[in-house]
Amino acid sequence: MTESPDFDDRVPAAGAVRRALERVLPSASGPGRIIQGMDRLERAAALDGLVEHLRSTVRAVPLGRARDVLHGRWLGHPVHPLMVQVPIGTWFSAAVLDLLPGQRRAASTLIGVGLAAAVPAAAAGWADWAELQHRQMRVGLVHAAANVTGLGLYAGSFTARVRGRTALGKALGFAGLAVVGIGGAIGGHMAYRQASGANHAEVVPELVKPGWHDLGDVADFPVGRAVRRHVDDVAVLVVRESGNRVHILADSCSHMGGPLSQGTIDDGCVRCPWHGSVFRLQDGWNVRGPATAPQPAFDTRITGGHVEARLLGTETAGTAGPSHDAA
Repeated sequence: MTESPDFDDRVPAAGAVRRALERVLPSASGPGRIIQGMDRLERAAALDGLVEHLRSTVRAVPLGRARDVLHGRWLGHPVHPLMVQVPIGTWFSAAVLDLLPGQRRAASTLIGVGLAAAVPAAAAGWADWAELQHRQMRVGLVHAAANVTGLGLYAGSFTARVRGRTALGKALGFAGLAVVGIGGAIGGHMAYRQASGANHAEVVPELVKPGWHDLGDVADFPVGRAVRRHVDDVAVLVVRESGNRVHILADSCSHMGGPLSQGTIDDGCVRCPWHGSVFRLQDGWNVRGPATAPQPAFDTRITGGHVEARLLGTETAGTAGPSHDAA
């Protein structure tokens, strides 16, 4: 019996499209050209000179406490993804209206609102970008370049519409939406593939078993110095104060995983050596950003001359003894 021809054999164009998509998109044979391109961009050390120049420029802007506002410390997570919803939403809506008759003025208004909202959204993005690792910052440069290009196209679209050149305004608007869409896809790569802006200490409660854990003799922890130990599989920062009061935080900074045990201890806080986030030793509260999430903290006590730790908030019924019991 003769086999029926494959669909690709009957429709050659369909086969060509399928093979093209397999080269571009991930498949069983490999990651595809898009992901390969992003991986090469992450490794593009040639961009580091520009990265360092721009980072120094962004950090030098005298924002004061407004920098933490831009980071989203008040919100508990980065504010940039929230702020970009306004320009993206208004521009997409304007594109829909451009396809309908009699909506010229409404579309122009939406584009103007998007342009105004893009400015603070970009400021928040640059503030976050300046506190990332180099692999993330390289990708972030292309993300920013796409968004700046899209912003320029929309500015041109708005200007053309105001001058009555509606057809040109629509063309520039559709081009801007395409470019901003590419920028958004790259931003998604940064957020979900590279974990930019994610809480890097979120997994700690899942790794620490309930109950008290012995960390060693109290004499092993010099007063006022940071010491690195482990509770189960979690590295922790241990700081002993005078009077045998002991503070313990997860060692990996919630911002980008920096080693807090190598940081600076001052005025009851620890400063991350990587990006300068400040956490209160008593309870892990993020006193200053760029960290937007607090640091997992531990109850402590000294029993029989040994320091013991229990993840804060995991108390169980019948567990005796307050935190920081004296020997």
